[in-house]
Amino acid sequence: MFFRFLKIIALFLVFGVVTGVCAYLTLTFIIKNEDTVVVPDVVGKEVVHTLKTLSDLELNTKVRKFEYNAAITANHVIFQEPEAGTVIKKGRDVRLIISKGTQTIQMPNLKNLSHRQALIILETNDLGAGIGSLTYHSEISKDHIITQTPYPNTTIRRNANVDLLISLGKRPLAYIMPDLKTMTVSDAVIALEQNNLKLGEIKIKMDKGASEDVVIRQEPQAGQRVIAQSVVNLLVNQTRTTQKNKDWTLPQGVILFRHRIADGYLKHHIRVQLNGFGVANDLIDDYYSPGEEVWVLIPRNSNTTMLFYEDDQLIETRLSD
Repeated sequence: MFFRFLKIIALFLVFGVVTGVCAYLTLTFIIKNEDTVVVPDVVGKEVVHTLKTLSDLELNTKVRKFEYNAAITANHVIFQEPEAGTVIKKGRDVRLIISKGTQTIQMPNLKNLSHRQALIILETNDLGAGIGSLTYHSEISKDHIITQTPYPNTTIRRNANVDLLISLGKRPLAYIMPDLKTMTVSDAVIALEQNNLKLGEIKIKMDKGASEDVVIRQEPQAGQRVIAQSVVNLLVNQTRTTQKNKDWTLPQGVILFRHRIADGYLKHHIRVQLNGFGVANDLIDDYYSPGEEVWVLIPRNSNTTMLFYEDDQLIETRLSD
């Protein structure tokens, strides 16, 4: 009875061994008949080279993330999975971590560059634009960098902000605002041009206590400090009675202004500027022959002022209310 029991156990053992050997041989046969490759070592390799290598082996490339690494140059592989030497099937994924390079860089020199160029360089180096301050500078062109913080060639962390001091160009000349009140419009315009100031809006008001066509108010006020090319607005006195008596042709809705160029041999530069609706526009800016007549139509009832220049000299001012 005991020997019979041992015989049964032996048969079970033999059966188990045969089954295991068969399973092993079957799996080995299946694996060897599938397309497999050995994963290459791509750590430290450049991204484009790595992509080509894995593609040639019919493996898929998956980038898990990018991270800073002081030891491995930017755009090179830091880590791979599966590791080098692993046997895998074709078409499987190889996951990579790519280096963004060192987290600190040498601060680039932005001085004398345009503001736009400086912003491009900051973005390229993973740096942000911090506080931008403006000031006049006698040597640095407008919209160019005067200085920066941190200073050039200092070590700076990526993603840090860089403060910029930006030039407004040369400081404009300053003037004391002249007193234009009681001047005629023509004299006031000439005074503005002589002081490098710009005529702005001219408005008309009826004031029987003031002379006709003279300035009764100005902005900025006389005596204030103004810079070159500042805009000056005027309020001019004009009564309706004198307006009707002016020697103008009065078609419906417009006023016709006519001017004949003096006889001679040379052409004259004619510029007609219309100030109205808060803006100034050149209606005419051209050369006219001697004896030629200039016609200009001016809108009525719109607080407009026409300035007539001949060879850059103001020779006529007309108001329309």
